This record gives sequence, structure tokens and C-alpha cells, in this order.
Amino acid sequence: VRSAYEAFQEGLRLLERASPHAAIEALERARELEPDKGSIRETLGRAYFRAGQFVAARDEFARAVELDPVNDYALFGLGLCLLRQGDAVGSRRHLKLAVAMRPEMAAYRDALSEAGGDEGATE
Repeated sequence: VRSAYEAFQEGLRLLERASPHAAIEALERARELEPDKGSIRETLGRAYFRAGQFVAARDEFARAVELDPVNDYALFGLGLCLLRQGDAVGSRRHLKLAVAMRPEMAAYRDALSEAGGDEGATE
């Protein structure tokens, strides 16, 4: 794989084929070549999450949010990672934003509910 784009595409294909560990390898190569691409960071976060590597996933989703604060899926992923790590308060903060951006996404609402959040609640 020569370019970040090719590595990213390979990682996406592997992730779609339910091969998160193989996807991680390709996506880490893409990240090395393009460290400030939010799409690479988000997809690598998804691969880490599916591989059960929640700390690494959290870090990638957090970087994706830094690069693109309106990336609703990265906010969702970050919220899920924090929830898995026992930080329900931190989780709710990110999940509320994701729900506000994409209220039609049942997965976002379900995760917020699991975190003990309510779309109308304030903290």
C-alpha cells in the first residue's frame, strides 16, 4: 500500500468484512501518512472498538472530534468508549451532542439512555 488513501480504503474493506485486527494494521499505516485526517482517525477508532481495544478507540475518536467537532459518529464512538470505561458523566456529554446532531439515529439515543442520559436533561 503506497498512499494514505489506499491504506484507508483497504482498512475500510477489512472493517466491512468483520476483520477489525487486519483493518487496524492498514488504518494505522494511513494514520502515519495523514495524522490529521479525521476520517482516518474515526475509522481507526471504529476498528479498535470492534477489536475490544477501548482505550485506543477512545483516543482515536477524541482526536477525530478535535479535528472535526461536528463529527457526530466520532462523538458517538467517544461516548461509547467512555461508557465502557465507566465514565457515564463524560459519556453523556458526548452522546448528548451526537443525539442533538442526528436525533434520528436510534443507536445514539439508545447509547445515551444506557449512559443514564435524557435528551432533555441538563448537567
